[in-house]
Amino acid sequence: MSSYNAPFEIHVHGDVPLRADVSFAQIQDALKPIWQYAGAKSLVDAAASSYEEEPGIRFEQKEHVLQMCWTVAGDEDFRHALDEMCMSLNELAERGAAIEVTFYDTDYDEEEGDPEEESRDDFVMLFVGPNPAAIMQVQRDLLVEDVVHLMERHFEGAELGGVVAEIDRLFSDRFDALVSSLEIGKRPRGGSGGPGAGGHGGGRRPRHLH
Repeated sequence: MSSYNAPFEIHVHGDVPLRADVSFAQIQDALKPIWQYAGAKSLVDAAASSYEEEPGIRFEQKEHVLQMCWTVAGDEDFRHALDEMCMSLNELAERGAAIEVTFYDTDYDEEEGDPEEESRDDFVMLFVGPNPAAIMQVQRDLLVEDVVHLMERHFEGAELGGVVAEIDRLFSDRFDALVSSLEIGKRPRGGSGGPGAGGHGGGRRPRHLH
């Protein structure tokens, strides 16, 4: 994808814990859809972000974690590359993980543009994991954190146990509906939440800076 007149700057952000036996060659192959989209010949060539202050794509070998804080110019068709990447990462992931993707409209100027003009900004949350249960666990944790954060404006945290229990029930029901005779893992369980999912509202999403 040429960056010439690309309608979006696309920011991909997330940490994916990988199995201990995963090699760099496997990571490069799994991420091939996005580094090829960027016009690179390898993951190493594409690892640097469009912004110097962003770490880009890194494999932390000691922790065995794939870290992504990477921006590329692109179009809506980048979503297909993301789908292919996630399918491949499922096979390498040790645990469930969330990947945030933000599409920034390159033609929209929040400060100088028409106040009635709407940007084409978009935000999607993708999930990867070794099995559906691991993915549901991450989804559950993110939802609990978001709901608790919102409701703590009006209620004490100790009052929200019933709300969390209801969220757990909903995910358990979804998991039971997914399982037939095939054993796919343990049910999502209660626990601490992960990083907030975020969304639209309150202006453009800030970039992640490390």
